[in-house]
Parts: sequence; structure tokens; C-alpha cells
Amino acid sequence: MAKRLFVGGIPWSLTDATLADLFGKIGKVASAKIIVDKFTQQSKGFAFVEFENDADADKAIKELSDTEVEGRRIVVQEARPLEERAPRRDFGGGGDRRGGFGGGDRRGGSRGGFSGSRGGGGRW
Repeated sequence: MAKRLFVGGIPWSLTDATLADLFGKIGKVASAKIIVDKFTQQSKGFAFVEFENDADADKAIKELSDTEVEGRRIVVQEARPLEERAPRRDFGGGGDRRGGFGGGDRRGGSRGGFSGSRGGGGRW
């Protein structure tokens, strides 16, 4: 399997094609992908490049790391595998008794919401 490299600090103007051309001067590039924000499609400033053989990947690390590309210093290193992260907490509305249109608050008054009696201390 080919060696995958992490490339950080890339200029915002760089495209997948120009990245592949830059690394293609070292050896045969299998893939070059700039990571973008899924909502704005703006570059996040880093990318992954995969070479067809490990020797070219090692050469790219030595020759291109800490070099200047369009006024920015790039970092090139071997990519680490993605680590498993804990699941995110669900902050969406609904499901519990806090928030939403539930009746009143915990102190007993009718402080808002659409349920609960008008003057009495509605309990949740």
C-alpha cells in the first residue's frame, strides 16, 4: 500500500490539481486531496497526498517540508491514522424536560411555556 502524507499550512488558493503537480515533481502521485469545510467549501489549510511508492513519499517529506509555497511555509509528514473519538452529545431540542414549550419552570410558578395552569404552580 502507498504511503499517505499530511500536508499542512497550504495556501487557500491551492487546488487538488496544483497540489498534485507540486508533489508530482518528486514522484508518481496516486491522489492529492485538499480538505474543505463541508458547508462553505473553503480550504481548511491542509491536505493529504498519497504516493504510489514509499520511497517517493519519504523523498517528498525531506524535500518539501518547511518549504515556501505561494508565500506560506508548508509542513509535510507521514499521515497518522484517524483515532476513534467519543460520540458527541446530542444538544438538539426535544426528548428531555428542559427547553421546548414545556410548562413553567421547576420553582412552581407559571413562568412561561404553553402548558400549566394560569395561576397555580404547575409542576413539570
